[in-house]
Amino acid sequence: MTGKTPPFAAFEWMIAWRYLRARRAEGGVSAMTVISFLGIMLAVFALIATLSVRSGFRAEFVDTILGANAHVTVYSSVHVDEGGRTSRVIDDYADMAERLSAVPGVTRVAPLIRGQVMASAHGRNTGAEVFGISAENLLTIPRVADPEQALGDITRFENGIAIGSGIARELGVGIGESIRLISPDGARTAFGTSPRISAYEVVYIFTAGRYDIDRTRIYMPFAEAQIYFNRDGVADEMEVMVANPDQIDAMQMDLLRAGGERAMLWTWRDSAGAFLRALDVEDNVMFVILSILVLIAAMNIISGLIMLVKNKGRDIGILRTMGLSEASVLRVFFICGASVGVLGTAAGVVLGCLFAIYIDQVFSFVNYLSGGGVWDPSIRGIYELPAQLRLADVLKAVGLSLALSFIVTIFPARRAARMNPVEALRYE
Repeated sequence: MTGKTPPFAAFEWMIAWRYLRARRAEGGVSAMTVISFLGIMLAVFALIATLSVRSGFRAEFVDTILGANAHVTVYSSVHVDEGGRTSRVIDDYADMAERLSAVPGVTRVAPLIRGQVMASAHGRNTGAEVFGISAENLLTIPRVADPEQALGDITRFENGIAIGSGIARELGVGIGESIRLISPDGARTAFGTSPRISAYEVVYIFTAGRYDIDRTRIYMPFAEAQIYFNRDGVADEMEVMVANPDQIDAMQMDLLRAGGERAMLWTWRDSAGAFLRALDVEDNVMFVILSILVLIAAMNIISGLIMLVKNKGRDIGILRTMGLSEASVLRVFFICGASVGVLGTAAGVVLGCLFAIYIDQVFSFVNYLSGGGVWDPSIRGIYELPAQLRLADVLKAVGLSLALSFIVTIFPARRAARMNPVEALRYE
């Protein structure tokens, strides 16, 4: 009989199922089974929820960086101009733009004027950063031309300025109203440089999705910015967009050669690299911590199986005397423990996926219960808690949970299989 019994035969599944659903009064450990199931389910749920939020946060952070900022900024090293003053402006910006555009992989090059100003309206003041850019190039910035929310008409950009929603909220201005921009580096007179104060109509208000951008950024027509910041005939830097931002490191030498001997680069990885590396470290640490949580939950299976083996010692002895092999007994109790792990993992996957899919509703409910203010965009940069459900993260959680559940099940199952039937029935 032993040699003819196929592995995981129907009767082994039947015995395992009877043991799993047996009440404590019948020698079962249903309470421990439920606890093990809930532990695995909650651990897998926490792991998937954490991985999805981590993936969503990283994707949203990178998307807002690439969607509203230059992939590469090309600027000039310090040099002495004709007046004997040090300067970093780019005189031949039109020729440089053509050379940079010819580099394989470059999709757009835009000359920029940048300056710090104070914006004022309705008796309110706030600091802002002005980007002087042409209307044609402004339309190619995804998070500005096609933002989450927008007011006004971007096609009227040449007639005014475009501002972030945070600035508009801070100053209390809307479309059609004017704001004053005050720059300390203004008109040069015989008595020195006087502050420049100019009023501009707000024709477009955008919400890029990043608090620091919406709260500080103003776009001004390039020609007007040259006049306002005393940059006649020059540009401060070149904004370069590429087809594949992840491959920007491989393009740096080509961009430097195209930029000229004084060209210097600042990539999106340089500006956000430290934060992304911190996210990677945090991801690894969180995965290890949650893996330990899954292991602790799986250890409950050992406790339940040890109690089950102890309570079913008489049954094991009878089954062995009837001809059941050690391997069959091992498989019976392996099925008991593995089934709890599989069912708990499946339930955890369902809960984790539902959490990732309906995270906006869950977060709104938590925010409502706490009275609001759970998520501060001024600290976290983005306006809401994102989640991105990825198959790789789900498979990682499922693989870890099942592997630990199967491994911890083997030890009590082997103990049951090696039980001496004579000893098990001696006092029966």
